[in-house]
Order: sequence, then structure tokens, then C-alpha cells
Amino acid sequence: MPIFAHTAKFSADKKQLWDWYNSDGAFRRIMPEWEGIKPINAGRLVDGEETIFKVKLGPFRQKWVARHHSVVSGESFADRMIKGPFGAWNHNHKFESDSNGTTSVIDNVEYKLPLHIFTGWSAGFTVLPRMKQMFEFRSVRVANDLKQIQLTAELPRQKILVSGSTGMIGLQLCAFLEAAGHDVHRLLRPSTKLPTDVDSSKVVVWNDLTGEIIEGDMNGFDTVIHLAGAGIGDKRWSKKRLKLIRDSRIIPTQNLSKLLAGLDNPPTKMLCSSAIGYYGNRGTEVLDESSSSGNDMLAELCRDWENSSNAAKESGINVIHTRTGIVMSPLGGALAKLLLPAKMGAGGPVGGGKQMQSWISLDDEIYAIHHLLMKEDAEGAYNLTAPTPVSQKQFAKTLGKVLRRPAFAPLPGFVIKLLFGKMGQKLVLEGQDVRPTRLLESGYEFTHQELESCLRSCLGKFKL
Repeated sequence: MPIFAHTAKFSADKKQLWDWYNSDGAFRRIMPEWEGIKPINAGRLVDGEETIFKVKLGPFRQKWVARHHSVVSGESFADRMIKGPFGAWNHNHKFESDSNGTTSVIDNVEYKLPLHIFTGWSAGFTVLPRMKQMFEFRSVRVANDLKQIQLTAELPRQKILVSGSTGMIGLQLCAFLEAAGHDVHRLLRPSTKLPTDVDSSKVVVWNDLTGEIIEGDMNGFDTVIHLAGAGIGDKRWSKKRLKLIRDSRIIPTQNLSKLLAGLDNPPTKMLCSSAIGYYGNRGTEVLDESSSSGNDMLAELCRDWENSSNAAKESGINVIHTRTGIVMSPLGGALAKLLLPAKMGAGGPVGGGKQMQSWISLDDEIYAIHHLLMKEDAEGAYNLTAPTPVSQKQFAKTLGKVLRRPAFAPLPGFVIKLLFGKMGQKLVLEGQDVRPTRLLESGYEFTHQELESCLRSCLGKFKL
């Protein structure tokens, strides 16, 4: 059978690395975003434990069951595909300490394609390029996660409650927090379906429209992270949709804030999501946390959203507002919508292309939130955007370069308005040049400062 070999070196000792791989969040963290993998169960590194997930095969999904075997705690483990798309698959992982205090992870994958006698010759053209990108992504993601964890290694781990934990940001945030050793619990509505790879015993159920706790206890958490809210860019903005966008932010935040303020054992810190829409459409004006709020509908929404947490603040809870920019991930948001036209060569500048786009990688969004919750004196508003915003024209050019597709055919603004209405006007044709001044002053160092490196990482387009 063909063998794929890969070695990566990490600035961590063997125990740190093993503990990371054996954490609850590790499997979700090492799955490449562009592959669209859906975790079902993440088994611990014990002989006989199974990790189960679904992989995309064209328009379909197939279940992959991998069973761990040959586990030597702290040293090595292997997983064999019991069910899945390959004819055979056996993946060996070996951890080796180096003399300079680093640790190497040596991966060897023996695999066979289905109908191997007919398809084996094609492995070098179809399988190997994808595996090289996947393992490069895995190495970079693990190294970045470990770096962030080591920055706060001397600080106590926290008991954290997260709302919005099933969204694009929430899923990866919870996975990272678990891999970092925190005790993570989810705050869910009764109608929310809990991912199958999540511990169902660590759930608090509430009615977000009334503030009633249905199941669990809100006391005893160190930090509460509130991310919930209907997606602004998911659907056209009808009157009904706009009301949902507003109500899903204002009412639950007010209720959660009052609930936390009245607890016998409240959290020290409450971190609430917000957005750079706070600043309104300001053209090329450079904006930071000291800038005034805008005067349009999104700015008003963000102001009211942030003010909804006043009860918690007045009770003495340290409240942080993360004004998030355009999060780059193929899992959702703006990038997911732009990928198809860009891959078809129709990803040129939109509406003239001069509007500024203040973006942030999904990893930096997560790492910045962790940085703020671990920083004792963090309070108030922080812009979560990369320090290098780009014009829409620059964005289209960079995305085309990464995908190796032309990006010169413009898309007129009237087409965006026709397709998406007011939502397209506000989210696509307008923009802001927002800088993360307070985040940088707090000591945070960005993993992705340049858009190209961010896109190559999340789209599996590393230069190898």
C-alpha cells in the first residue's frame, strides 16, 4: 500500500503535545475548514475508542469510523479506518522529544483507494496533494494553538459558559478553550441541537426571551461568553428578518445581563459579541475604539446591543465588548458566499471596489477572545480586526491569487442591490477602515496580519 509520511516539529514538550492531542477539542481543531468535515464523536486516545465523522464526497457525505489501537500513552497511537471512503487506511502517530526541548510528531499513513487495482495509480494526482495540504494545516494550527496556550500557561484555567456555541465562531472557540484546558459549558435554548461530539452533562438550558433557567445552574462560572444572535448576512432584510436580527441580540443580552447580576456567585467577567457596524459607513476614515459611533441602522443596533449588558456592568461584573470585523472562513460568513463566484472566475471588484474591508481570521478571532478573558484588566470595547484592512478590490485580487483564478471582471453595485437588497448595500457596498488599537496595546500579537496568509491557511492553498 502507498505510504504518506509527514513530520512536524513543535515548541512544546512531549507531555504538552500529548495532552493537546488527547483533549476534548483537539479533533475539531485539526480538521481543515475547507474539507467540510462534520465531527460525530471524538474518542480519547485509548485502545478501542472510536472517532467518527462525516466527510464530503461531492454532493454527498460518507461516515468515517476510525478506531484507536497500539496506544502507548505519551508516546504514540494509531487509528485504523473501520468504515469509510478508502479501501484501507491506517494512521500511525509517534511523538519524539528532541535535544533542544522541542517535540516532533511523525505521521505515517498507509492507505489504499477503493478498487485499488484500478485506481492505485491515481493516488499521486488525487490523494497526495490533499493530504499534503491537510497535514500542513494541522501542523500550523497545532503550533499556533500551543503558542497561545503557552502564553497563559501560568494562569489558572477557568470555568467558562458560552452562548452561541453551535455557530461558526462558537464551535471553534469552545474546541480551542477545551484544548487549552478550560472547563467549558454551553448555554443553549431548548430548541438548539447539541453537537454529538459535545459533553451533554455540561449544558445550561434557558429561555433567552424570558431569562428563565430551564436546566442547570448559572452560579460558579469565572467567565460568561455571549455570542448568540441571528446571522446578519444569512438572508435578505425583510421587516421580519430585521426584527429577528435586533431582538435576538438585544433581548437575550438584557436577560443574561440581569440574570448574571442577580446571582449569588456571579462570574468575574462577561464577554459580549458586538460588531464593527458600530462605526457606521465611514468610507476611508481610519477608525479605532476612540471613534464615535455611526448614525445608520447597524450602528444603532450595535449601540443598543452593547448597552444591553449594563445591568451586569453596574453589578460589578467586568464587561467586554468584542467589535468583530469580517471573519474569514469557508465555514460561513462573507468568504463562504464569495468562494463559488471566485472559483468560477467571477470574483472581481464589487461596486467599484474602493470600500474598505476590515477582516480577521477565524483563529485570530478565537485567540483574541482567549487573550481578553485571560487578561485580568481587560474591559470595555475592543475591535477584533486585523491591523491591515484592505479595499474590496484588493480583497478580490488576493482571493483570486490564492485560488489561481482571474479576478478582474467587476460586479456592478446595482446587481448586488438587486440580488440582496438593503443587506447587500450595507454589508457589501459600504465599508469601514477599522484598526484594533486597544487589542494591540493590550499585548495581543496577530497570527494572521496579512490577508493572503489567512486565505491560504483556511482554504488549503499553502505554498508547499
